[in-house]
Amino acid sequence: MSSSITPLAFTGASKYSTDFQSILDRTVKIATQPISALQRQQSNILQQKQIAISLNGGAQAVSEAISDLGSLGETKALVANSSNSTKLSINSTNATAPATYTITDVTSIAHSSSATSSGFADSGTSTVSADGKLKLTFDGKDYVINLAPEKNNLTGLRDALNGLGIGLNSSILTTGTGATPYNLSITADTSGNKPITLADGETGAGANLISTSDPGANTEFKINGVAISKSSVTINDVLPGVSFSLNSPTASGETITITVGSSRSSLASKLKTFVDAYNSLSAQADGQIGENAGLLTGDVIVREIQNSLRSVVGFQGSSSLKGLSNIGVSFAADGKASFDQSSFDSLSDTQIQKAFTFLGSKTTGFGQLSKKFTQISDPVSGLIALQENRYDVETKRLSNRISDLTERVDNLQKATARRLQTYDALLAQLESQGSIISASYSALNQSLFGNKN
Repeated sequence: MSSSITPLAFTGASKYSTDFQSILDRTVKIATQPISALQRQQSNILQQKQIAISLNGGAQAVSEAISDLGSLGETKALVANSSNSTKLSINSTNATAPATYTITDVTSIAHSSSATSSGFADSGTSTVSADGKLKLTFDGKDYVINLAPEKNNLTGLRDALNGLGIGLNSSILTTGTGATPYNLSITADTSGNKPITLADGETGAGANLISTSDPGANTEFKINGVAISKSSVTINDVLPGVSFSLNSPTASGETITITVGSSRSSLASKLKTFVDAYNSLSAQADGQIGENAGLLTGDVIVREIQNSLRSVVGFQGSSSLKGLSNIGVSFAADGKASFDQSSFDSLSDTQIQKAFTFLGSKTTGFGQLSKKFTQISDPVSGLIALQENRYDVETKRLSNRISDLTERVDNLQKATARRLQTYDALLAQLESQGSIISASYSALNQSLFGNKN
């Protein structure tokens, strides 16, 4: 916070007014030195807070990277793949075990049912029912529609169908040609084999209003030889932990394979992310120690971060795979981590499975180390959050102290200026009196001796 003291310009009548200005300026300069010291202290605290915020982001990144590795260990990085992604696409994988499935005989792809009525001369005046009652059948269920006399037309029928709330969407089509250009179009909101019929009369014994119709279809296929029928193209309740979509039928004898297995690339990607986050946080912490130490040198935050980083380097699992060095992550003498892709690629499938055991989960194995960094970076109870609160309290205290001192110095400046004005006025008066005495003396010399000396 900068001082808000406004310097006063001294204006005097004596020849010493310039000296009085210097006295006033020096008085204020000396009095503001404590304020400047407090401002420097406040500036340092603000810089410390910014460094702490940066360290908080780094600790959070490491925590998330370790947690993600734990999650990967728990799921074994299982990913489902389709041998023909054009006809069968994978939506998501939450499987817990490797598996292989064969999809055959995809004879039908689910789509919505629809129906179109015969033509009418007008949508608002042409009568659609003899007595205002019609029978609708949709998805195997019957519904009786009652139309008031003024609603016995296409518009009224459309509104009545839409008002049923049974998953149908009705609209009026206009061809613009012929004597009967208006047709009622009815479409199911969801896919599946759900035929639509509409006939006049409460029992449907009257005239059939539908001229063309599509009953819709289910997705029909086989998984490992077992016939399956689903009303949607998205299949998420057949295979454990795998959701997929069938997009088109298969040819006779064609087989699509779904393979659920551990993804090496996912594990490699998460390890790289961890290495980057680790190195970034390590570099930030190192910047606060040594010969060119930053403002947080010796701070508990830096010590806790260093301790947590060391726990990562030294962690050993309970399986035959003991440490990160066995899965391609190594640490140099300077503490910097690196990921060796070629070393990782050389791991056998058995070693990859041991790697997942080593990683554990979010709360076990290597994954549990994320808690050490969460305790530092938690936005509410974390070590850095608590330190930030202390910084804020101290900053406020210093601001109040600076404000008080500024007010005192401002009052001192004004009081000093008033006293100097008084002194200046007295000196100006003496200077004026001296001038009068000097002039009188010169006049007396002139009259007595005829000269000014």
